Amino acid sequence: MAFSGCQAPYLSPAVPFSGTIQGGLQDGFQITVNGAVLSSSGTRFAVDFQTGFSGNDIAFHFNPRFEDGGYVVCNTRQKGRWGPEERKMHMPFQKGMPFDLCFLVQSSDFKVMVNGSLFVQYFHRVPFHRVDTISVNGSVQLSYISFQNPCAVPVQPAFSTVPFPQPVCFPPRPRGRRQKPPSVRPANPAPITQTVIHTVQSASGQMFSTPAIPPMMYPHPAYPMPFITTIPGGLYPSKSIILSGTVLPSAQRFHINLCSGSHIAFHMNPRFDENAVVRNTQINNSWGSEERSLPRKMPFVRGQSFSVWILCEAHCLKVAVDGQHMFEYYHRLRNLPTINKLEVGGDIQLTHVQT
Repeated sequence: MAFSGCQAPYLSPAVPFSGTIQGGLQDGFQITVNGAVLSSSGTRFAVDFQTGFSGNDIAFHFNPRFEDGGYVVCNTRQKGRWGPEERKMHMPFQKGMPFDLCFLVQSSDFKVMVNGSLFVQYFHRVPFHRVDTISVNGSVQLSYISFQNPCAVPVQPAFSTVPFPQPVCFPPRPRGRRQKPPSVRPANPAPITQTVIHTVQSASGQMFSTPAIPPMMYPHPAYPMPFITTIPGGLYPSKSIILSGTVLPSAQRFHINLCSGSHIAFHMNPRFDENAVVRNTQINNSWGSEERSLPRKMPFVRGQSFSVWILCEAHCLKVAVDGQHMFEYYHRLRNLPTINKLEVGGDIQLTHVQT
């Protein structure tokens, strides 16, 4: 099966985890595994790139071990038999700490980056195009596993087609007449821009005009704050934005803004001093009415990692935290392609951004 675009990420998968790599590995393909090492319950974890789910054919076994001072084993398994180990006598991971682990597939080897620094190269012992599955096991908790093929120009899929081992529980789009959100002021129109589009069909049969622009990923261990970047093509139905990081132990507030020119189309503002997640829109330097309701308790915790998924639909944004749907925010600025800037600031350490 030919690889046709960027695969949607797995969010907060349970460990042990095995998931399909759609289309198999390709030269230039990049896989990011983001999570945290558990402070107890074991001394090892492993990331395996393998053929099928049996574990008998593993092209690349990446196996950090917190034993004898700490080291990392790399190996290949063919027809159930391990080859000679390659050991890196250095431990880049710490128990109880988050990590960002990036695998870059090249024609001759895997290049492995840990927290933004090159850690090891592992030369292929079997053809990498046989790999169609990634597995993670051991003493880790995962935030996400994401995929990027720089050579592909993907079309964003309808969200209902995304395969999750633990699906993000976004409620279905209501049929018929759309409900109006409470206390929303009419939005001022934003300037019009043009963008090259493809048309894709969602699972519900609705046709969406979707810019043919791949998601931008920033694999970096820590970002300068505040962090500002563009959203290529702006927003459009089925567009998603993913951010991960860690809340600082003494955090009071942080914010995620989606901006259109000088307007803030969507302001998400977790406030630990108020135990609330405030949402709003600012037009011409004037804030609208706040939205605060949540279906469950405050999803962010001081000192803990998080992953935020923002999914744009025709009438609203759907937001999930750590794989669980939190709220919908109906568009107050409705010219979606002009919403093309992301701003993140406040009391967090940002470790991953995908726009």
